[in-house]
Amino acid sequence: MGVDPVTSPLEAVDAAGTRRASLADEVVVSAWAEHHAEIYAFLVRSTRDPGVAEDLLQEAFARLTREARANRTPDNIRAWLYRVGANLAVSRGRRISTALRGVVRLGGTTVQATTAPSPEAAFLGREGRDDLLGALADLHPDARAALLLSAEGFSGAEIATAIGRSELATRTLLCRTRVRVRAKLEHTEAAR
Repeated sequence: MGVDPVTSPLEAVDAAGTRRASLADEVVVSAWAEHHAEIYAFLVRSTRDPGVAEDLLQEAFARLTREARANRTPDNIRAWLYRVGANLAVSRGRRISTALRGVVRLGGTTVQATTAPSPEAAFLGREGRDDLLGALADLHPDARAALLLSAEGFSGAEIATAIGRSELATRTLLCRTRVRVRAKLEHTEAAR
């Protein structure tokens, strides 16, 4: 006469944890299939560096994996990935600015970052839009992220949350940024 083995509480927890991790991994794989190209393109436009964009994309999906495995899967994964990607890009921009200020203070010279042109920049160049890239490059990282998120169709409230400002401050930032970009483009066009 056989006795059914009794599952220890530790084994039950492990089985539940494995099941939860498996479902979380399915959510992340599905999100990758649906959104990775779109988020990557956004990050390339934000950072102007495909290599950095890949790193930020991987970090965003690593964070999504951690959230999903902790049973905190976002309601709107696409918007959450945009927000996390924008926050990562802004944080990177701030760290670089701080580091460059430190280098300038220590060495007394200015330092300019060199990056290889992205495929998007080459395409825009063929279409005569290098001026737009120049105008975007001159923007503060928060302003650039807000403008690009707005171009992707995000609401003012979503953009405000992503860049860590109030909704009113974000609307003001977007208005001033648009005016600044238009003026720069008009000036460049008039100079030709």
